[in-house]
Amino acid sequence: MKLSERQVLEQCDAVTLKQLRQWVHSGWIVPAQGESGLSFDDVDVARIRLVCELRRDMNVNDDAVPIILTLLDQLYGLRRELRTIATALSKQPDEVRQQLKQSLFSHIGQQH
Repeated sequence: MKLSERQVLEQCDAVTLKQLRQWVHSGWIVPAQGESGLSFDDVDVARIRLVCELRRDMNVNDDAVPIILTLLDQLYGLRRELRTIATALSKQPDEVRQQLKQSLFSHIGQQH
């Protein structure tokens, strides 16, 4: 679902138009550019709510917000990659999976 700035402000009453535009300008929120202006999807709205919670509920200052957002983006990216790898591994023959499992456990055992 795509929302306009006005619709986002209706859904996220903790943010002002000025704040929203500043967050977009700063790159904290990256909406699509629609024919009639910025177009926010569900991910954008969730991120806006997260920024509101960080600033209001957790008292995170503006210097720390982009650091937290970057770390979360990295975390979600790694989770996507791990899901892709897990899916690819599940499609491998049992013999290949067992070899990978043995290799992994022997590697982990060498580190301790």
